[in-house]
Amino acid sequence: MTHRLATLTACLLIVLMPFFTVAQAVDEPDDGGNPEGTRERVVASLSQSSVGITATFSGSEIFVFGAVDRDRLADERDDDLDVIVSVIGPEEPALVRRKSRQLGIWVNSATVTIDSAPSFYAIATTGPLREILSDTSDLRHRISIDRAVRVVGEASNVDRPADFAEAIVRLRRAAGVYFEQIDAVKVTERKLFQTAIALPANIIEGDYEARVYILREGRVIDDFATGIEVRKVGLERWIYTLAQEQSLIYGILSILVALLAGWGASEIFRLLRR
Repeated sequence: MTHRLATLTACLLIVLMPFFTVAQAVDEPDDGGNPEGTRERVVASLSQSSVGITATFSGSEIFVFGAVDRDRLADERDDDLDVIVSVIGPEEPALVRRKSRQLGIWVNSATVTIDSAPSFYAIATTGPLREILSDTSDLRHRISIDRAVRVVGEASNVDRPADFAEAIVRLRRAAGVYFEQIDAVKVTERKLFQTAIALPANIIEGDYEARVYILREGRVIDDFATGIEVRKVGLERWIYTLAQEQSLIYGILSILVALLAGWGASEIFRLLRR
């Protein structure tokens, strides 16, 4: 039912495109992406623009759908477009250490600060990235997961700095917060597209971004971006806010709760012994 509603909504987007703009492109299209005199633009929407994290949060799913707005000349072309959808978490620096064996003991031999690494990165595509995305477009738009992690500065002081970026990607893939979904974007009638990206239970709160790229022959023709707000809600939000803004009160309450829990446990054991 949800997929059918999303498809109907995408159809409405096509009809209403001459009257309003759903989103603006975040980058200029690649040179040569469209033949002269043709125009193709992407409009898209999400099933939800906010996600609430509670104590029982077990993950969520973002449904992305939209359409390609083509002018008459572009619509006469018989070639198909590829679509890439990505959801990106807040970027933050990360510390990576390399261990080596010295005198029979494993010790930290090198440390590098990764300047920027998304806390979450998911990609859904219409085909294998190597086949639908050129290296030039990937370098410019930083679409693939490997391009999303940036190492500069301190990296020049160590051997093989790329190993540290690869380590971040490898560890976060293992944690399930970096992943690709190949052939997961469904395109209908060369205009409508849809996909779903799962947010795991271990995501952090912050401002996420959903991006949609349309490509021809490996080049990005147009792209779209919109935000997703991920926040703690309810009791979790109150505790988090208290810890950040009223640390003294939070500390006192934590001690009282610990004392109360200890006293309660001792009373239960004393009653069980009788």
